[in-house]
Amino acid sequence: MFILGKKIKTDQVWQEKKIVSVTVVRAMPNTVSLVRTAERDGYHAVQLAMGKEKKEFKVKESALKMGDSVGVDGFKEGDTVRVSGTTKGRGYQGVVKRHGFGGGPKTHGQKNRLRMPGSIGNTSPQRVLPGKKMAGHMGTDRVTIKNLKIVSVDKDNNLLFIKGAVPGARDGVVEIVKINT
Repeated sequence: MFILGKKIKTDQVWQEKKIVSVTVVRAMPNTVSLVRTAERDGYHAVQLAMGKEKKEFKVKESALKMGDSVGVDGFKEGDTVRVSGTTKGRGYQGVVKRHGFGGGPKTHGQKNRLRMPGSIGNTSPQRVLPGKKMAGHMGTDRVTIKNLKIVSVDKDNNLLFIKGAVPGARDGVVEIVKINT
């Protein structure tokens, strides 16, 4: 079972006399917009559409047909899910924020070097080696969080309450895949 949804907010709910942090995801009914078969395409897959957003999910076999609707009724409390999304973009960042560098000393003749990376290599290759941690673009990465639990399902409002943090910003599209256990 899989569905596309939009991250609404993070919240807290009471469960067995404890407060549980949850992420609220609105998963409006998705429409099957494409079905791929092994005979025609070489593999089995189903493409779901939620408005303009579309995502293809690989499956072994599927009973879904073009135009079918997939909703939150396929999920129940206690299900284990895998959630994928795009993290928040943070723009161009330096090495202190991007990689957690400590920065340079504030004294001993250092001026304007507090948040600099320091030396970036030695003299023998006379170039910067690939993979060197340096300043650059941070965020907007695809992240998958595994083994999250569904705390509750609100079928009337098409809401899923997922225990823990889900990647992305508010109104970001997330993919929710039920893990077969």
